Amino acid sequence: MNLQENIPLAPMTTFQVGGPARYFVAAASVEDVREAVEYARDKSLPLFVLGGGSNLIVSDAGWPGLVSKVGITGISHHQGRSRIFDAGAGEEWDKLVALAVSHQCAGIECLSGIPGSVGGTPVQNVGAYGQEVSETIECVQALDRKTLEIVQLSKEDCGFQYRTSIFNTSQRERYIILRVSYRLTFRGEPKLAYADLKKYFAGWATPPTLAQVREAVREIRASKGMLIRPDDEDCRSAGSFFKNPVLTAEEHTMLEKKASERGLKVPSYPALEARRKVSAAWLVEHSGFAKGYSNGKVGISRKHALALVNRGGAKSSDIVAFKDEIQDRVEAIWGVRLQPEPVFVGF
Repeated sequence: MNLQENIPLAPMTTFQVGGPARYFVAAASVEDVREAVEYARDKSLPLFVLGGGSNLIVSDAGWPGLVSKVGITGISHHQGRSRIFDAGAGEEWDKLVALAVSHQCAGIECLSGIPGSVGGTPVQNVGAYGQEVSETIECVQALDRKTLEIVQLSKEDCGFQYRTSIFNTSQRERYIILRVSYRLTFRGEPKLAYADLKKYFAGWATPPTLAQVREAVREIRASKGMLIRPDDEDCRSAGSFFKNPVLTAEEHTMLEKKASERGLKVPSYPALEARRKVSAAWLVEHSGFAKGYSNGKVGISRKHALALVNRGGAKSSDIVAFKDEIQDRVEAIWGVRLQPEPVFVGF
């Protein structure tokens, strides 16, 4: 285990903010991960496990303990009626998607272009454009921090729901994800449930291939500043910052009433049983935060109302203050408290 001290964390995140890690380990193997856990335990240090850095905000003070960046790599796939793709937690997520599509395997093509690593996908049940990873995850291999044993968790064990799992709720900080296996469908049909994709392929004489859907998703994401490009200021973000609220029937009726009084209609769609999921982007935009809105060194992406961006030189405290302002105004106007998607580290 190569232990380093006072390592800046901002360059390891897509938001490009935050202070240093007091201690840092690049864990390239299962044994490295286990040693990092043991070291943190022996030294009574708080431990944070870092993945691709695409969905987190590190505090300006940094992390006072040990940061272990999981870099376990390797992808294998097994043929059969279904194709099992097994990937190390440190693999780049979009690399796995590209490989699956190149092998004509359906199930994650709509998740193309999402930044971050494989290990982060089960944590928040990553989803986009009509797909969620929970639909294809076969099992998750993880290190149990209580026992230091390697465990295999089935899809059912993971407790997936909208943007949640046991890894960020009931068993938060218990498991460190090492590998993830996905069951994909060989020569399956691409999923075209999302409105943007339907619009993109409207008028096509023949159904699109998996590869064409992947490229379409990447183009759509790029148009919204959701595809990481070094020269694009709107990419200094954590992607969609707020979750789409899931409301009870009563809450949804109250929201519709408020919107109707303003001559507006809230975009919504079914979610879970007897609930409605509404557009967080719509709530943000109709609370005075239009695309391109600026507030000093932070602002709203020019391409996507849900992406808070670092316009250059921002601190994490600036982002948090802006987050609070948006949450408070949306709640004051619409009676809905938006919940952030990113993980807050060191606060």
